[in-house]
Amino acid sequence: MAHFAKLDSNNIVTAVHIVNNNALIKADGTESELKGKNFLNSLYGPAEWVQTSYNGNFRKNYAGVGYKYDITRDAFIPPKPFDSWILNETTCVWESSIPRPVESSANIGYAWDEANLEWVEINL
Repeated sequence: MAHFAKLDSNNIVTAVHIVNNNALIKADGTESELKGKNFLNSLYGPAEWVQTSYNGNFRKNYAGVGYKYDITRDAFIPPKPFDSWILNETTCVWESSIPRPVESSANIGYAWDEANLEWVEINL
């Protein structure tokens, strides 16, 4: 199955639709993103569609509602979780400036404390 993200005018994902691979097959047997876009437009009317990879094989991340499609990077970027986090240009995922601690127990986790710019231990 192929997956397509529907974008608004700001390139924000508003929905993700699944399309049977047969709808993407060209006469030569290869898949075509354009055929998938045309198929979705025939079902739902004109819209901007961009194919996304469930396995992250292309466009960095699987698209989700609220993600932004960055045309320059050809990547889906999740919403920024905290103002202090920075975008990893390789993965297009937001990261804190301090690595998350390794959880030492099944009952202990960590949450980001934006006010203090640190990871805090939480009970699970």
